[in-house]
Order: sequence, then C-alpha cells, then structure tokens
Amino acid sequence: MKKNTDFSREHIAYLKKVRNKKIIINVSRCMILILILGFWELFAQLKIIDPFITSSPSRVMKTCASLYADGTLFHHIGITLMETFLGFLIAVVLGYAIAVALWASDTLRKVLEPYIVVLNSLPKIALGPLIIIWIGTGYDAIIFMTVLVSIIVCIMNMLSGFIAVDKTKLLLMKSMGASKLTTLRKLIIPASLPTLINTLKVAVGLAWIGSIMGEYIVSKAGLGYLIVYGGQVFKLDLVMAATFILCLLAGGMYGIIALVEKRISK
Repeated sequence: MKKNTDFSREHIAYLKKVRNKKIIINVSRCMILILILGFWELFAQLKIIDPFITSSPSRVMKTCASLYADGTLFHHIGITLMETFLGFLIAVVLGYAIAVALWASDTLRKVLEPYIVVLNSLPKIALGPLIIIWIGTGYDAIIFMTVLVSIIVCIMNMLSGFIAVDKTKLLLMKSMGASKLTTLRKLIIPASLPTLINTLKVAVGLAWIGSIMGEYIVSKAGLGYLIVYGGQVFKLDLVMAATFILCLLAGGMYGIIALVEKRISK
C-alpha cells in the first residue's frame, strides 16, 4: 500500500475534499431523518396533528415491539421478503433472457415490441381477479403479481442498453467474423453492465410494489396484509409500523445493489 508521501499535495488535498464531501452527505442524510422523526413526534405530542390518524414514532416503535412480543413480526417480514425476493429474481433473470432474445432477432423485436409496450401500460392491479382465478390465493399469486409488475421494465431497460452499445465496436466485431454469441459474450454483456445495475435498482422498487399489491388483493400474512388489516380496523399505528418496516427493507435491498455496483465499478 502506498504512503501519502507518494502522492502530490494537490492529489492529497483532492482526496481529502472527496472524503469530506462524503461525510457531509452522510451526516446531512442522518440529520434530515432525525429532524423528520423529531418534528413528527413533537407535533403528535403537542396535538398539532392527530396521533390517531398520523401515529407517531413512539407509537410505531411500541407497535413493532408488540408484534415482536407476539412472535408475528418476523413471520410477516419473512413472508413479504420471500415473495419480493423471488419475484425480483424471476423478473430480472427472465427479463434479461427475453431482452437477449429480442436483441438477437431484429424481426422478433419488431413483432413483439408493440405488445411489450401495451403490457407495460396496462394497470396490473386490474388483473388481480384474473390472477386469483388462474393461480389461486396462495403465495404463487403474489409472486406472479411481483413478476408481472417488474418484468416489462427489466426487458425494456436491458434491451435499450443492448441496442445502445457503440455501433463502431459492433461493426469491428462483425468484420472480425464474430458470431452473435461471441459478440454478446465479449461486447454486449460487459458494455451493458451499468444498464443492468440501473435495471436492478428500478426492479427493486417495482418488486416491493408488486408484492404489496399482491398482498392487498390476496394474502393472509405479510406486511401488506398488516397494512390492509390495520386500515380496516382503524389500527393506524399498525399501518404506519408496517410501512416503516417496508421502508427499511426496501432501503436495505437497494443498499445491497449499491454495494454490488461499487464492487463492479472498481
């Protein structure tokens, strides 16, 4: 490992500036969160807002503790995590494979592109009754909804990334006699890695939307079920607690992808 004496003063000053900027950003993020939670709790305690309707951080924490004491907290979290992760994984893998097939065949892409656009614009919640009839009322229906919400965006994003690869490089590969498979393996996949990372970031959010939508329609457990149940019986502390947990889990999954992006970029 090189010592600081191996670098110029200007370079050391630049690295220090970058490090300080990261610290400022992270501290600012934490301060904003603390202020939001602090004002929320303060306004609820002072009755500026109605804590029955808006809840408060302290009531959310009490509800989480109550769910933990009942032994149901991690049960609901585990079910929603399982549905979201499986739906996310299936959507990304299947969407990537379909995007590769569409890239490989220009004719196939032109034939299917209008249908993909129509499916993307279709409100997926409208298919809820059909999904129940086709698949049933179990976890499969929720996972299917998660895949349905995420897969079209995965296909379109990855296909755009494949098509956007430098045409000069493609021409060079073709002039060297490279096959479609070789071009895909040696050029298209490495060049589209940033697009893949961006697609994963988008798909994470859509997977959570899909799983919660599925739990709204048909579920007997999970965080979406808690939100629906809490709204029906006016336990808004339960609604806010489940929503808070969802934010933490979604942020955690996004953070994992951000770490993967950092490792790949290095």
